[in-house]
Amino acid sequence: MAADSVLITGGARGLGEALVRAFHAAGWRVAVSDIDGEAAQALAQGLDPSGETALGLALDVRQAAQFEAARDAVLARWGSVEALVNNAVVTRARPVLEIDPDEFSAVVEVNLRGTFIGCQVFGRLFKASGYGRIVNIASLAGQNGGTATGAHYAASKGGIITLTKVFARDLGPAGVAVTAIAPGPLDSPAVHELVPPAQLAALVETIPVRQLGDTAFIARTAVHLAGRDAAFANGAVWDANGGLFMR
Repeated sequence: MAADSVLITGGARGLGEALVRAFHAAGWRVAVSDIDGEAAQALAQGLDPSGETALGLALDVRQAAQFEAARDAVLARWGSVEALVNNAVVTRARPVLEIDPDEFSAVVEVNLRGTFIGCQVFGRLFKASGYGRIVNIASLAGQNGGTATGAHYAASKGGIITLTKVFARDLGPAGVAVTAIAPGPLDSPAVHELVPPAQLAALVETIPVRQLGDTAFIARTAVHLAGRDAAFANGAVWDANGGLFMR
C-alpha cells in the first residue's frame, strides 16, 4: 500500500516546518505549501531531492483557486491525498483599542478565511472519496482571549476552533475526521520575535510547567490526529499549553 499524502499550509518555517518534518519522518508523502513558494520548494528539495515523497508549492490560503490548484498538484503527483493540515498564520501583537480595522481583517483573512477555504476545498474531496483527515492549528489564544497576542489573532483562532466543530459534524458521517490543536506559547521563532525577552521570561513563570512548548511535540500530535485510526477524535480540540488553561 502506498504511503498517505498530506498538504501542509504555511509549511516553510517555524511550526510549519516542524509539521512537515514530522509527517515526512513518519513515512508520509508531504506537500509543503507556503505563500513563499521558493522557501517551500527548498524545504521539499532538502527532504527528498527526487521529489518522490516531498513537493513544494506556492499557496496563498486566502484564495480558493490557489487552494484548488494545490490540491490538484498533489493529486497529479501522487494520485491521492488523505490529509490536510491548516497551519498558515499571521500573528500581530497590538492593544485591542489600537488595532486598525484593516489590520484586523488582514489577520482574519489568512488565519480564519484560509482555514475555512482549506476545510471546504479538501472537505469536498474527502467526502467524495469517503475518507480524509483535517487537522487545524488553533491556539490557546482562541480559548482564553490571548495574553501576548492581538485580539485579531485570538479571535481568528477562536473561530478556527468553532469551524473545526462545524466541519467535524458535517463531514464525520462521510469518513472524514476534523480536529484541532490549541498550543500555548511555543519555543519558536515566531514567539521569540513577537514577545520581548523580559516579557517572555515573565510569561514562562506563569506556565505551571515553567517552560515553552516544543514545536516537535505539536507536530507529532498532528501526525497522530491525521492517522487512519484517529476517527474517534473527530471534533476534538487537543490542548497543549503547559497547564495555562485546563478544562
